[in-house]
Amino acid sequence: MSEQHVGGEARRNLRRRGEQAMVPDAEFESYYGRPVIKPPVWKVPDVPAYLYLGGTAGVSSLVGEFAAWTGRPRLRRVGRLAGSVGSLASVGALIHDLGRPERFLNMLRVFKPTSPLSVGTWILSPFSAMASATAVSEVTGLLPVAARISGAASGVLGPAMVTYTAVLLADTAVPAWHEGHRKLPFVFAGSALSSGAAVAMVAVPVGEAGPARRLAAGGAALEIAAVTMLEKRIGLPGQAYKRDRAGKLMRLARACTVAGGLAAPFAGRSRVLSVLAGLSLTAGAVATRFGVFEAGMASARDPQYTVVPQRERLAERAAGEDAG
Repeated sequence: MSEQHVGGEARRNLRRRGEQAMVPDAEFESYYGRPVIKPPVWKVPDVPAYLYLGGTAGVSSLVGEFAAWTGRPRLRRVGRLAGSVGSLASVGALIHDLGRPERFLNMLRVFKPTSPLSVGTWILSPFSAMASATAVSEVTGLLPVAARISGAASGVLGPAMVTYTAVLLADTAVPAWHEGHRKLPFVFAGSALSSGAAVAMVAVPVGEAGPARRLAAGGAALEIAAVTMLEKRIGLPGQAYKRDRAGKLMRLARACTVAGGLAAPFAGRSRVLSVLAGLSLTAGAVATRFGVFEAGMASARDPQYTVVPQRERLAERAAGEDAG
């Protein structure tokens, strides 16, 4: 039996007898305040833009296909074009962050179902291809039957586009992302729903944009609720979303999202109000993605976000052993 185990047993026996241990429990410390983990080497604005554009594209494609089935031609056109442009821009942001296009192509060579990055690449690539084919047909009028098939395919992949980036972040060791693995997908889903609908609110006449307005209000409500839980229910790492640059961005995101979400149900009365509400929701969604990114990077640089949760988990484990 190791000395560390013997020491731990002795301290627990002292506690049972109500005595004070002469040697204090060991605490985790970083080496001279240096980060315990290495922050990701991701670039700004490439990665936050990639997060925003992919989610918005996924919802826009869903809106476009819904419009195609319900006879709303302008909403269909805007949804399909936004899905294509957003997904291609998302690919561009990712390639720019990687540095060379061949790095992106290398990720397509092997499919790894256990790797969120690999799965995400294989979601983004076919989605972009299908959304772009649908958009080309929408603009040119060519191959309408093929466009219905590619549009349906992009609609099927749309929900995965909305949340896979949250899974990608949560799969890292970054405390603010990893500890929020149950909450972050809901944050990204709500943000994408409101931002995808916002595109339609800005670009589509109010007479056809009714479904987009309802979707925007629902997405805004989901995002605000999920962000609140993310900040309050994951312990110390949740504080990273409230402090410094990340805190400012998240507060801006909340203000814009609340304003746009509250205005959306009434935007059918005014084209101007529809555009303003859509722009407010767009600003909120962009700020959310940048805020989440900044919170993660800050939590990776500050060792307390790694050390304290580890210490708390060990304390809970020790308490469970004592109870047993």
